[in-house]
Amino acid sequence: MGLRSLIWKELRERPWSLATSGLAILLGVASLVAIRHVTVASEGEVSRQLATLGANILILPKDATLENYYAADQNGGTLPEEHVSEVFLAGLTGVEKVSPKLCVPAELQGQSVTLAGILPQTEFRTKAAWQTVALFSAKPHTGCKKAKCAITANDALPESLATNRTIETLGETETVIGADVADRSGLKLGTKVTLLGETFEVLAILPRTGTVDDSRVFAHLHTVQRLAGMGEVVSAIEVMGCCEDAAGDLVPEIRKLLPDAKVVTISQVVQTQVGVNRLMANTSWFVLVVLTLVGGVSLAGAISANVRERRREIGTLMALGATPGFVARLFLIKALVLGLVGGISGCLIGLALALWLGPHWAAVEIVPLPQLMVASACAACALALVSAYWPARTAARLDPCICFREV
Repeated sequence: MGLRSLIWKELRERPWSLATSGLAILLGVASLVAIRHVTVASEGEVSRQLATLGANILILPKDATLENYYAADQNGGTLPEEHVSEVFLAGLTGVEKVSPKLCVPAELQGQSVTLAGILPQTEFRTKAAWQTVALFSAKPHTGCKKAKCAITANDALPESLATNRTIETLGETETVIGADVADRSGLKLGTKVTLLGETFEVLAILPRTGTVDDSRVFAHLHTVQRLAGMGEVVSAIEVMGCCEDAAGDLVPEIRKLLPDAKVVTISQVVQTQVGVNRLMANTSWFVLVVLTLVGGVSLAGAISANVRERRREIGTLMALGATPGFVARLFLIKALVLGLVGGISGCLIGLALALWLGPHWAAVEIVPLPQLMVASACAACALALVSAYWPARTAARLDPCICFREV
């Protein structure tokens, strides 16, 4: 009977004991792969948000959390819409745009979506009081040293909502559809849709952003307020300063103006997310240590127990001419198979968890990382070989006479 036949016979006769010994490796690899995928995707999203959004300021309900910038307006609390007027009438330096939002659950063609009510910028120019403030009290910010919020010719297009977080014009019966919603529903420009019992016409379909905005439907704020029956409230107010310097000066002024609200800058949101990413990265290293210690000790103990149980068989093999190297390879290859199966299974399970957890847990789109998966599988195999080395060496040094004497 050859080496391959002996290994296959052992794996076939004792599947549960071997599976139990490799379970720690599988769970460790799965956790490591899942956490690292979500962490890498979240770090990339933070960098993209910071580069794209520049000087945005968020005005949120007092009890709102800052786990994710794009989902900060889905915390469930609300603010009075009059806070928007207060920001304008205060004539604060550096305020370029203000974008209030109200997010409510809705259903579109049998699918659950988030209906986000937004106020187009033309609405601000139609109110006489705000026009007066703009004419007589505007305080342009000078001396910008950090990134500016550049205004381009494409800002008037409804598709610019994906990057600018604001829209120039939007009728009360018009809607803008996120990329994922459009793909699932097959919607096109000009299509009629029904939301909360109201009929809307699709004005634009946003380009894919990789954020929760892809699964949102945008409509006029006052229409959403009326359909939801929530009154004149908003979930969040985004203020666009002329540059990052102005944003830093605006925050204390807005906090003083609106003491019942939470006012943060995008840099604070990014710092919060960076802290979460750092915690997740440290957790992945902790999982790696657990994989090394628990998985290695578990596998070493299982192989050692297998050597003790098979002393007579090992003695028989050596009496029939098996060399110590043959016996050692028998246990090392068995451990390698366990490490390979546990590593590959763990990678697949971890990737599946990351693909599910990413959008639901961290609101990021997960891209598979082949290098990470290959490295994790190789690490699992290496760990299995190292763990089985001493038990295999012990088996190779057994004296056949002593083995038969103990039986």
